[in-house]
Amino acid sequence: MSAELIQRAREAMANAYAPYSKFHVGAAIEAEDGRIFVGCNVENASYGLTICAERMAVGAAVVAGARKFRRLAVTTAVEPPASPCGACRQLLMEFGPDMEILGVGPRSERRWTLRQLLPDAFNRESLKQ
Repeated sequence: MSAELIQRAREAMANAYAPYSKFHVGAAIEAEDGRIFVGCNVENASYGLTICAERMAVGAAVVAGARKFRRLAVTTAVEPPASPCGACRQLLMEFGPDMEILGVGPRSERRWTLRQLLPDAFNRESLKQ
């Protein structure tokens, strides 16, 4: 399934709108039931309004009713492959701390769990007293 996930993320990356940074990102997230949802980064002249590919993919999944995820592939044109930014890590934590994250560049891949990328995260468990 990783090959399909990576391919879908690469296809999404081709549609990224990044006229300012020129840093195109694609993401594909696999729901627990096997469905795949994609996103690409969309920049804005007011840079803080930029939407990351990972958050767009999560949004598409949530709209379709998905709430639990197995893995996420993030594709970029850099080596070593990039990982999700801090804001994306925090959003992803809401839906699965043990999710596998694949960072994919032109020539190599890196793998982490979300927990490795965001240890001691603020999440639902943090709110329980």
